[in-house]
Amino acid sequence: MNAFKTQAGAIDEVSRISLRQLIRADQLTAARHTVMLSIPVAFVLSLISTFVAWRSGRLGIALSWLACATLINLVRIPLCRLSPQRVAQLVPWMHARGAAGRDGAEVELNLRLHWILALASGIAWAGMPWLSEGYTTPETVFYLTCICGITAGAVTHGFAFSRIPIGFITPPLLSVIYCLFAFDHNPTRLALAATAVIYLAGLIRGARVGERMFLGACALKHEATTANQALAVAHEDLRQFATRMQYQAEHDLLTGLLDRAGFMQVAAQVVARQEHQLCLMFLDLDGFKVINDAYGHEAGDQLLIEVARRLQDGLPEGATLARLGGDEFVILYPLDARAELPEQLAQRLIAAIKQPFARLAHRHIGLSLGIYLSRGDDINEMLVCSDAAMYEAKRRGRNQFYVFNQNLDAHLQMKRDVERDLAHALARGELEVWFQPIVQHDGRTLDGFEALLRWTHPRHGAIAPPDLIEIAALAGHSEELLRFIMGEVAAMIQFLQASGRCDLRISMNISPREMERIVIEELVASTLKARQLPARMLEIEITEETAIDLQAATQTLVALAIQGVSIAIDDFGVGYSSLGFLRQMQVSRVKIDRSFVTGLADKTENQALVSAVLQLADSFGFQVVAEGVESAEDLQTLQAMQCHAMQGHYFAQPMPAHAARQTILAMAQV
Repeated sequence: MNAFKTQAGAIDEVSRISLRQLIRADQLTAARHTVMLSIPVAFVLSLISTFVAWRSGRLGIALSWLACATLINLVRIPLCRLSPQRVAQLVPWMHARGAAGRDGAEVELNLRLHWILALASGIAWAGMPWLSEGYTTPETVFYLTCICGITAGAVTHGFAFSRIPIGFITPPLLSVIYCLFAFDHNPTRLALAATAVIYLAGLIRGARVGERMFLGACALKHEATTANQALAVAHEDLRQFATRMQYQAEHDLLTGLLDRAGFMQVAAQVVARQEHQLCLMFLDLDGFKVINDAYGHEAGDQLLIEVARRLQDGLPEGATLARLGGDEFVILYPLDARAELPEQLAQRLIAAIKQPFARLAHRHIGLSLGIYLSRGDDINEMLVCSDAAMYEAKRRGRNQFYVFNQNLDAHLQMKRDVERDLAHALARGELEVWFQPIVQHDGRTLDGFEALLRWTHPRHGAIAPPDLIEIAALAGHSEELLRFIMGEVAAMIQFLQASGRCDLRISMNISPREMERIVIEELVASTLKARQLPARMLEIEITEETAIDLQAATQTLVALAIQGVSIAIDDFGVGYSSLGFLRQMQVSRVKIDRSFVTGLADKTENQALVSAVLQLADSFGFQVVAEGVESAEDLQTLQAMQCHAMQGHYFAQPMPAHAARQTILAMAQV
């Protein structure tokens, strides 16, 4: 609402500025017209005054005065004849500071010049007392009559811009008042001087009132003109608006493709008249977020436009292409006798997207596709299944396709059952937190534990923790689940403290979704404070996927670090963590992903990576934990490389909390 008010206020301000500029232009037009009318009158009066002065023996003074007044009027004539822009070009130094180039600056400059010349002309007419010795000669009545006439005429004709008549009338009338007061002090002259004062005040007020009336009339005129123009185009605007809104409601404005709403309408019609089996492909770009982060959203938008063009070029006949949002696209087409096989089409589209992009020649974008062959399902079910297939393609390495099958169908059913049963399982205490030991360099000394979520579903058996986290987020149970895990971890820390093992730490994983939706630092602080536990015994592990989104993670991680909680990077090497992030967040540990550790003794390239990470650890001051140690050979290789700590089934598998406590007690007795 505040943004709307701000925008509306900005529009009103622009309208006011535009109206003011139009009125100023009207003032200038009227001023130029009235000045041109007044110049001949002033010239005639000045000639007559010169004639009268000649008859009274003051021809020299009169000619000088006439030359001055005439010269000023000669300058005023081209000012009225030339265009405002031309005048502004001739006197560029007259612009107000910072006004040059602004809308309406030429008009303001011309009005100011008219006022200056009107003031100069008034000063010239203020010299009339020299023609009558301070209005003391017999010609005084004539000269005073001229002054009254020309000043009254100036106000009458100069109603559009009051500064011009006021600038003209003030000097001569002030000279009249001064002379009447200063010379020949008799009551009549003093009364006449007082009358001149009142006359000057009245003329000034009249000029200002006239200008206000002119401004009001101009405003009404322009507002009426604007209203008439708006009415003239209203019907056409409404027609175009309806067409545009219809298009925008069904199309993605960036790529011109159908959007989700438009696709659902078209797809529902295709499914309703289904004559052949349908193929629905769910497409998602690989590496698009990196492009957005590295090159900005403008480059990302241009990339999406080019991707849409390539996909359109590769569409089979009768296919419908849409952009659902972000970097997600869908293709729906009938599998008639002449249709291209889905696998062939998928390979062709992947190859098309793999080609370099002009603006990102050294960056490659991949494409993951999920394929679903309709068995008479509605479009929503088809989208769910093809989306699941696409994520399976990403899980298998990305830049490939996967066809929805029975195994994936069973997994999808599992996720639905888990989503349905998770709340009851949390309420009944069916979920558990297990703990896997982390050992030090010697392979025997306990360094701490990692907390791992476990749940055995009555129908589907053991549910993988990543699936649980994802399903909990979709079902709205993320905070409840995290509170449960935090409570179990706190209980284990409390046991360690009571056992005299305050040197150990308990690590728990935080997912990207949890960092986005839950105020984790408050949950951690309240839990530790309630049980009076030291923050140094808790370690938060974040995945590299979380670490790359610095803006989202920084505030939370800084707050946790301030509390004294240790920060660790999990699955290091498979994501995009930057060295700057490691330093900024004061990361205490980095856990090398198991894919680089298992079988390390036989993989020289993985040994090089582990060695590089260990060298970084020495420079940045953090520890390294190698995950997935499965053999004595791997242990010996890591020990030879001076790895700080290790974790894996070779040492111990994850165990229930009571077994972890027994392990701690047993080691305390050794």
